[in-house]
Amino acid sequence: KRETKKSKPKSNEGGAEEFDNSEETKAKAPKTLDNTRETELTLVTPDDTEVLADEEDDEFAPYFSGVIKPKIIITTRPRPSAELFQFIQSLLTLIPNSYYWPRRDYELKDITEYARNKEFSHLMVLSEKAKVCNGVVVSHLGIPTDEHTLPGPTAFFKINNIVLPKKIKNHGAATGHIPELILNNFTTRLGHRAGRFFGSLFPHNPEFKGRQVVTFHNQRDYVFVRHHRYVFKPGTTKADKEKNRTRAKLQELGPRFSLKMRWLLSGGFDTKFGEYEWFHKRKEQDTSRRKFHM
Repeated sequence: KRETKKSKPKSNEGGAEEFDNSEETKAKAPKTLDNTRETELTLVTPDDTEVLADEEDDEFAPYFSGVIKPKIIITTRPRPSAELFQFIQSLLTLIPNSYYWPRRDYELKDITEYARNKEFSHLMVLSEKAKVCNGVVVSHLGIPTDEHTLPGPTAFFKINNIVLPKKIKNHGAATGHIPELILNNFTTRLGHRAGRFFGSLFPHNPEFKGRQVVTFHNQRDYVFVRHHRYVFKPGTTKADKEKNRTRAKLQELGPRFSLKMRWLLSGGFDTKFGEYEWFHKRKEQDTSRRKFHM
């Protein structure tokens, strides 16, 4: 019988494996939509002075600096289903300092006026189809402590793949602690704008005692939203016990869902006369599967 010889990794004198980091090896890496992404002209580098200067003076700066604490009012379309209320309840545990306002027969302009008078900073309006939440409008109402500031921006996101906490295996129960916030992979001008919009919904003084973290991860223009808790437990292996090691794990709290931006208005909620900063035009903008905007 012929025996197939298995190649062994090269080892240095200390016994550690040596990995080939040559260009030839890198070239063999599998190609994905992410690592073959088309170059975006508005790609932002971490040391982009122009972008940093803009962010120091944009609408969201007071929230990131901690000068203002966001206060969110959540409502729905008229006559929401019972299923939508379950998602709303999970959002209230996800976003600190958020409150639900029944829509009833109120016009949105009346709710907006009420919210501004009560010093709410953001308005969220959930929509649904066939008893499934399928979209959300998020509008910045202006700086609550300054009645002269103009509202905006306002964005509409499609919502997909909602998983409520009770449907997540071994899920934990969220506490009232302010979570840490992770905004990941928002690499373009539009991406930075969206990331800072998400960031303005949360206070920026996390209570680390609660060990909770909310993540907004952008991948191929889909923003995946997750809610976890860090769990620290003594290690279970023999080596762990000998060295008294502690292992860290993540416990998902929920909800779990994804967002995709459809448009972004520079001002308040006025889709008829408002000025669009960005509008998704599928036939014109999605010219390639490797073309992403955020």
